[in-house]
Amino acid sequence: MSVRQHILAPNTAFATPYYVINSRKAGPVFMIVSGIHGNEPASIAAAQALAGKFQRSELTLSRGKLIIVPLVNQRAYRRKSRGVPDLNRTFPHADSSRAGHPLSDAVFALAKRYRPAWYLDLHEANGLSQHNPRRVGQTLMVSRGTRAASAARRIISVMNHSVGVPSYRFNIKHRERAGTSRMAVQQLLGAKAVTVETCWSLDFKLRVKYQQRIVRHFLKAAGIMN
Repeated sequence: MSVRQHILAPNTAFATPYYVINSRKAGPVFMIVSGIHGNEPASIAAAQALAGKFQRSELTLSRGKLIIVPLVNQRAYRRKSRGVPDLNRTFPHADSSRAGHPLSDAVFALAKRYRPAWYLDLHEANGLSQHNPRRVGQTLMVSRGTRAASAARRIISVMNHSVGVPSYRFNIKHRERAGTSRMAVQQLLGAKAVTVETCWSLDFKLRVKYQQRIVRHFLKAAGIMN
């Protein structure tokens, strides 16, 4: 297995690291992005921690390839803001191959280069979906009827067995919004794509733990990690 760091959008004001983990055995490509919104720190910390674990060989791939972009929007992160414009509204739409921002263009170009079979976009949100179904905290967002939706339902079932507080448990949310990274990669590249949302009101370390657990469940479901 090899782990190599590269730079997304090099030689620009938006440059940010990403990692390519190669098992050196044939298998699917899996892509993880985080930090599209700069005020969602637990998802960013989880992605960074996972990249570090692969670098230190604490985690290994059994086959295939994994791409991790831990912190897409560095500027928004430094400002502790969602970002202006909202980067997750600027990805290419189904009827267009053009992105509306250099960063979303760079992320989509990376996905287009590697053609991931699986794609996770890590986020955080306000409000517990167990308390209010209109909230998206503690949810996996998918498009209805997709293979990603089937996998997400199975993973939620496994996750919720280990979540002791009922209100912290996860739900499925069916949502399709043009311009998001998930919809762009799903519709234009054919990936099985999921948005992961933990809830801001929970303890930071707990949110990081949930994010990492969910990622590892998906890596196992994809057959690239034991």
